[in-house]
Formats: sequence, structure tokens, C-alpha cells
Amino acid sequence: MLLELAQWLEQHIRAFNVFNYLTLRAVLACLTSLVISFIVGPGLIRKLAAYKIGQAVRDDGPQTHLIKAGTPTMGGALILVSIIVTTLLWADLSNRFVWVVLCVTIGFGAIGWIDDYRKVVHRNPKGLSAKAKFFWQSVIGLGAALFIAHSTNLPAQTEFIVPFFKQVAYPLGVIGFVVMTYFVIVGTSNAVNLTDGLDGLAIMPTVMVGSALGIFAYVAGNAVFAKYLGFPFIPGAGELTVICGAIAGAGLAFLWFNAYPAEVFMGDVGALALGAALGTIAVIVRQEIVLFIMGGVFVVETLSVMLQVASFKLTGRRIFRMAPLHHHYELKGWKENQVVVRFWIITMMLVLIGLSTLKLR
Repeated sequence: MLLELAQWLEQHIRAFNVFNYLTLRAVLACLTSLVISFIVGPGLIRKLAAYKIGQAVRDDGPQTHLIKAGTPTMGGALILVSIIVTTLLWADLSNRFVWVVLCVTIGFGAIGWIDDYRKVVHRNPKGLSAKAKFFWQSVIGLGAALFIAHSTNLPAQTEFIVPFFKQVAYPLGVIGFVVMTYFVIVGTSNAVNLTDGLDGLAIMPTVMVGSALGIFAYVAGNAVFAKYLGFPFIPGAGELTVICGAIAGAGLAFLWFNAYPAEVFMGDVGALALGAALGTIAVIVRQEIVLFIMGGVFVVETLSVMLQVASFKLTGRRIFRMAPLHHHYELKGWKENQVVVRFWIITMMLVLIGLSTLKLR
């Protein structure tokens, strides 16, 4: 909206031309979502507390978590509002990629909202059933995959790109591309959700990975940079830089309230939506493996759950003291802040490795 206004004003005042620059709009999007979250956040937390929408804590978890029972949850709604409003303000709303990312984010956020609402308001510990949750995730994921596949114009835009190698890419075809896109979106969404178990643990890696994906989106959407760095040029992908900026700003503001000891928890409404958004952006800019690298913490947390379940069912023994992995380290004696900050440091290193693929090819 503001972009259209600036373009109209540009006809009369040349200085408004600066708003056509993606980099400026990405920075403004980050600041706008930050401000929106800071303004709306305290009131939303009070409302959630007043409605007694509090977090339930598992009895078999670390005993230090019992004091968190009743902390307001569903705070991810604050993140979604900030991202959506900011994107509508600063992004080019004629861009098809902007809308597919927004729709996926809202769709997965709605699934998480229903799940959270049933758990904390209706006191239903199961929330939305696993089958229903997976069904609706699949519907949205497949819909997005088909739309993105239909939006591609060149074979290179559906190739599976291997980082660190300039000429290594595997053609997937439409069906292969749709299947891969589906798994990336749904898988990333659930991986972020599994990671969201400690104060600030999931949101900061999301901010870092989202910011890095913004750089990849900018490169993929710029014909000159894409050609120079050996990336497929994807017209319109650069506009996703604005959404990445909004994710970073909203995430940092949420961390203000979610840092230990948390005033509010993200809940499935935020974790599922943010993970799906990251997965969708990564697919559009053709950086699925890079997302796998940068989001290594999300990957390891998910694998720890899968291995724990498989081991217990097959042998009756547990590999970890508790899954996901962050609880294992807590039960080993690490304090919550230690686990969180160390996982942040690991994510920072992985993001730098991912960014190195821009040039090391």
C-alpha cells in the first residue's frame, strides 16, 4: 500500500523514488514489524492472561519447567499480525510470490491457532488431532507447491541445486518439484514447532535463517547478481526480501517478550506459520539444501524425536534422556539459558556457512 502511494508521489516529488529500492523497503519492513509488535505486544499479553490462555506443562519434563504453567501462550498471533500488516504496507502486492508466502503463513497459522485454542481454552490436551493437523497441512502445502510449480517459467527454476558446486543441479520435473516443495514446507513447519520448547529457543534461529533467506531472495530476483553468482534468475523473487525483513523484525520484537523468563509463549500458531514461511521462501529461491544447513538446529531437534520414537518402539530403549534434544541437555544439567544461547551460537555458525554458498561455488 505504501509502495503504491510512494510511486504515485514520485510523479510529483522525485525523492520518493527511493521507495522503489528493495533494500530500503526490507529495512523499513523490519522496523515497521518491530514497532507494531512493541505497540501491540503488551496489550495482547494482558488479554491472553485475562482470558487465562495459559501454557500446559508436561509432567515428565524437566522439573524447572513446572513454574511456567499458566504462562500466556498463542503469542505467535502477535508475530503473524506484524508480518501480515507490514507486508501489506511495504511489499509489491501485484507479486505472486508475496501472496503465496502470505497465504501459506496464514494457513499454517490458522491450523496452529485451532490446535492451541482447543488445548488451552477447551482444556483438550490433544488439541487438533494429529490426522486432522497433518491433513490440513498437506492441503495447504500441496496447494502452495502446485501454485509455485505453475509460476515457474524456466527449467532451471525447478532444478534441485546443490550448494558449493556451480554446475551441480538436478532437474526434478513438475511432479518431483511439487513433491519436494510439499515436504520442505510441511517438514520445516513441524521442525520449528518441535524446536519451540524453551524460552527464545525457536524464535532467534528463525530470525537468523529468515534474514539470510532474504539475501538469497534478493540475489535470485536480481538478474545481474544471479548471473554473476551462478544462481537461477527468478523474476519477482526479490520481493520476498520484504517479507524476510518483516519476519526478522517481528521475531526480534517477540523475543523481547519471550526471552527468559518468558512473558508469553509462541504456541503452534506462531511456530507452524513461521516454519512454513521459511520453507516456502527457500523453495521459491531454490535453496532447499541451504535451508537444511542453516536450520540445522531445527533438523537435529526433529531427528532426535524420530530416533527416540523409533528406538523405543523397536528396542524398548531411549537414545536420549528426553526428546526433543534441548530437553536431553537440560536433564544432563545444562541450565535453560545455556541450552538456548548455545543453540543460537550453533545456528549463527550454520547461517554463516549457508551464506558462504553465495560465493563458494
